[in-house]
Amino acid sequence: MELREKNGVSFLAYPVFEKLSGFYHGFSTRKGGVSKGVYTSMNLSFTRGDREADVMENYRRIAKAIGFPVESLVCADQTHTTNIRIVTEEDRGKGVTRERDYRNIDGLVTNVSGITLTTFYADCVPLFFIDPVNRAIGLSHSGWRGTVGRIGAKTLEIMEKEYGTRAKDVYATIGPSICQDCYEVSGDVAEQFIQEFLAGGEDRSLVYQKENGKYQLNLWRANELVLQEAGISSEHISLPGICTCCNPELLFSHRASKGRRGNLCAFLGIKNQ
Repeated sequence: MELREKNGVSFLAYPVFEKLSGFYHGFSTRKGGVSKGVYTSMNLSFTRGDREADVMENYRRIAKAIGFPVESLVCADQTHTTNIRIVTEEDRGKGVTRERDYRNIDGLVTNVSGITLTTFYADCVPLFFIDPVNRAIGLSHSGWRGTVGRIGAKTLEIMEKEYGTRAKDVYATIGPSICQDCYEVSGDVAEQFIQEFLAGGEDRSLVYQKENGKYQLNLWRANELVLQEAGISSEHISLPGICTCCNPELLFSHRASKGRRGNLCAFLGIKNQ
């Protein structure tokens, strides 16, 4: 991803997506908002104790910088499931300007122009999907549970069923999240990844054990495998190249802050024709 700045607001974007006409996207940073303290400054969560007025101002600022109206946002309700919601015009504004009437949703898909899919992060993996042929998009939150559950593949399945999406046409990106060097997990978590992805073997590029008995897990590689095995061409998959935990001044990280933090957001939409 590359850093962009507009109106004093910094956000991250993928050049490969910027070359696809008819879509917009972005991933927020901590820079350019009005929140204070542990939320400084572009916190986009209403549920972590920040002032509601500050969060709303942050949404207005990031929306203006990326180029969409706040009223277009539709937010996930993330609980580490693999549940995907098909977003329609009736969902416009839910999670920011209107209350959500759904729960336990970690992925969103739509083919409606002018709606901005929105998911939340502070170390977990954002997965962006663009189908330029059928003008459909998907955006999913993939923590370790979602990754083992292959939420990326399930997002594609819903897009295929609803919009006729073919995996070979899709461009996908893995967004800013925790890198393998920073992501230590217990043996039971590592074992689930070994069983799901390595058929009982071990691959240091995905997971390896340390002397303390813990494991270092590569969520980027695991999600890349999910997308490849779902049929997306390797040439159409972009990796983040930036770790949330390694960059706590730029990005919120749950691990780096020991839970005292705000939330980042991923945004993805289809431009009105």
